[in-house]
Amino acid sequence: MNQMNAEKALARLKEGSRRYISSSFNPGNISREIRIETAEHGQHPYAVIVACSDSREIPEDIFTCGIGEIFTIRVAGNVIGENQLGSIEYAVEHLGIELVVVLGHTGCGAVGASLKGETGGHVGSITRDIIQAIGNEKKALEASILNTVYQAHKVKEAFPDVTTVPALYDIHSGEIIWLE
Repeated sequence: MNQMNAEKALARLKEGSRRYISSSFNPGNISREIRIETAEHGQHPYAVIVACSDSREIPEDIFTCGIGEIFTIRVAGNVIGENQLGSIEYAVEHLGIELVVVLGHTGCGAVGASLKGETGGHVGSITRDIIQAIGNEKKALEASILNTVYQAHKVKEAFPDVTTVPALYDIHSGEIIWLE
């Protein structure tokens, strides 16, 4: 486990940003040209991905995407609340996106906390929602699936004309399990 203080973490992020600015290779296009293109002509992503904030679940890498390809919304437990719905609404209405993928994952800490009944602090707003989604389920994998399907259902209710697909990312294999 790589723990570091905020100062070191910020320095690492800044160094990563410097490397990014001069990068021109990634399985997805992160070149200087695409940065300029999207800066001057806007973004035109083809899908919304609502994913967990977990650092092991990186939608741009998982789907081999570069700059401007996907509109990513990240929140612990991939929960859908008003802020996420507002972001999806922007993507759908202003960017013309027709596909929303709600991407849960195995080994989710927010789901684990929900299984333990942890509802205090600010994280409680997340775990209480997941608890509602998983009901009496006690198995982590099944709970992650139930939560992902539940969150996708919220998107479907809010945007019935948009294709919404729940999926689960396996942090061990890297595979996507499409749930519909």
